[in-house]
Amino acid sequence: MRRACLLLAAPVLMAAVPAADGHLDIPLREIASLQGVRGNMLQGYGLVVGLKGTGDSIQAKFSLQSLGNLLARQGTNIPASGIQVKNIAAVMVTAELPAFARPGQRVDLTVSSIGDATSLAGGTLLMTPLQGPDGQVYLVGQGSMLVSAFSLATAGAANLKNHPTAGRIPEGGLVEREVGGNFNDRKVLRYSLQEDDFTNAMRVVKAINEELPSASARALDSRTVEVPIPPECLGRTVELVARLENLPIRMQNKARVVVNERTGTVVMGAEVRIGVVSIVQAGLTISVLPGAQPPPPKPKPAPVAAGATAEPAPAEEKIKAFQVEPGTTVGKLTEMLNNVGVTPRDLISILQALKDSGALTAELRII
Repeated sequence: MRRACLLLAAPVLMAAVPAADGHLDIPLREIASLQGVRGNMLQGYGLVVGLKGTGDSIQAKFSLQSLGNLLARQGTNIPASGIQVKNIAAVMVTAELPAFARPGQRVDLTVSSIGDATSLAGGTLLMTPLQGPDGQVYLVGQGSMLVSAFSLATAGAANLKNHPTAGRIPEGGLVEREVGGNFNDRKVLRYSLQEDDFTNAMRVVKAINEELPSASARALDSRTVEVPIPPECLGRTVELVARLENLPIRMQNKARVVVNERTGTVVMGAEVRIGVVSIVQAGLTISVLPGAQPPPPKPKPAPVAAGATAEPAPAEEKIKAFQVEPGTTVGKLTEMLNNVGVTPRDLISILQALKDSGALTAELRII
């Protein structure tokens, strides 16, 4: 049994490879994630000390109270009302506990001011426990702040670069508690596809069942694929996942057009096609009709002979209307529109009109 699972788990490393039909064979790990294998968000309240007069003011009562409590634990009892300092700041510390993190592992921290401090540059975070949603402490953070910003104020002028009230502490968190559970004890694996698609879900199921006939994988919905662990691989889930995550999956390409309205950038699939429609945009008429001919490109100016004086070319009449065949790709239509001088912003408006009229069946995303 063990030998069968080890042979099965020999990984086959591959990258996305184009198939003969133009589709991509993509490894399973690139299109789906394994449920239960993820990081966990942590947060904690702490104090940053050592600031050069840029800390919280006396208006931030919680900062002074926190400092008073800290000093009391160190044996110095001073009421918060008697503390007036400007070199401390109350902060929230956040981190992500990686999957399978073990005690002693280091984690990066993000520190953000919650008071009225003007800068955290040069400060040091005091020991801060970070808790998970269950209230348990999983991480303890401490260390010197790295702030890639500065704030300078002179008479009548101020210079602020980036954001000085937030910073990072690389490897400033120390894992103290691990998330319970034994990965190898799992009886079932569940993969979540990055995008919901019934066809792609069934293709994942087919690829897994061809590789593992005894697994009996099945699709629970358009995004989730369940894989019962075969008997020969029980207790050896790591080897099984290493094999599955490299399975090539023949993905179905979605018809999609992505438009960046701010920059005028249009990205589309080569097979996105246009149906029968007519559009009038800024004096330009586009008709998608059977038997239509595309417009001719703009003529190039004739070269000027050496020593000759170039005469201004006669103004040519702009093309006001043209026709194209149904089924023309968006890429071809874009090329035609560029040839007749359509601006990127007008092109975006035309694509939106095509989508609204039903002639463009692809998904249109405006970013």
